[in-house]
Amino acid sequence: MPRFLLWILLALLVAGSVTYWAGEQTEVAVLRTFDADGLGYETKLWAVDYEGDPWIRVANPERGWYRRLLENPGVELARGGTARRYTAEPQSTPETVAALDAAFREKYGLVDWWYGLLMRRDAIPVRLAPAR
Repeated sequence: MPRFLLWILLALLVAGSVTYWAGEQTEVAVLRTFDADGLGYETKLWAVDYEGDPWIRVANPERGWYRRLLENPGVELARGGTARRYTAEPQSTPETVAALDAAFREKYGLVDWWYGLLMRRDAIPVRLAPAR
């Protein structure tokens, strides 16, 4: 029995490593959110361009970066070595969710599907509008 458990653990470790590696193969952006004291926090995530704006999405609305974004929607997004300031606008209409799911699926392919299977529940797309 212990040998069986070791094989299961090894398989999970390999699956986790491959999932992480695959997720890093397409663009990974860095989102900087700010707490009430103005302290910045960086989070690596995926981003897509849709209807002229960058969009991100949160897989779990309890994530710290999303909670900070709700309290202070002024964020920075770094893509391709360039950081820009935005105002974050969560959009959870069924039409927006479906459109953004399709945009992420098109860009990130099977890895997006796999991440969704493992971690995403009721994802919320967030439009990043140019900072006012």
